[in-house]
Amino acid sequence: MSSTIPDIVISRLPIYLRALDRLAQEGHEVTSSHELGKRLGISSAQIRKALSHFGGFGKQGTGYKIEYLKAQLQQVLHVDREWEVALVGAGDLGSAVARYRGFVERGFHITHVFDSAPDKINKQVGAFTIRPITEMARTINKHGIKLAMIAVPAENAQAVADLLIEAGVRAILNYAPINLNVPENVHVQYIDPVIHLQRMTYYLA
Repeated sequence: MSSTIPDIVISRLPIYLRALDRLAQEGHEVTSSHELGKRLGISSAQIRKALSHFGGFGKQGTGYKIEYLKAQLQQVLHVDREWEVALVGAGDLGSAVARYRGFVERGFHITHVFDSAPDKINKQVGAFTIRPITEMARTINKHGIKLAMIAVPAENAQAVADLLIEAGVRAILNYAPINLNVPENVHVQYIDPVIHLQRMTYYLA
């Protein structure tokens, strides 16, 4: 089914899930596509169409039970379980990522941090001891880790990605400002603040 659903639909599901979390925290038990749309700045029809790809989650006129819809979206996104994540790169950005607690709250646990710089090996970053990149493939394979984050300079990112994929990683969050060449069965998401800033400045002219 996943191959027939547009990626833009999948990309919106975590946003819906975050809005549902906020509603639940505020004490709401039921919501509607209209209320979700108002909070997210998108049309209620767009929300209904996106959810329709995965079945019926609510009844017309009564809306959605928030906890039920949350559970269903978590199942669709496979975040109804805990995920181990490997982090490669312990520079300024990588260290900040390692210390960020928001991942744990969403079920993503950074369990290993790797770097190639000799002066960083065995140093602490947050709760982690930085391990040499030479141990990365064996560690990832041993623990069956499928998710990784790359926070290395652009010139090293492709080589790191190749090692991760060879070790069994199938999803990469890439902070390096470069597009990676990966097999079709490996999914990559990019986080480059400069790209987003350049996009926004278009509207400031």
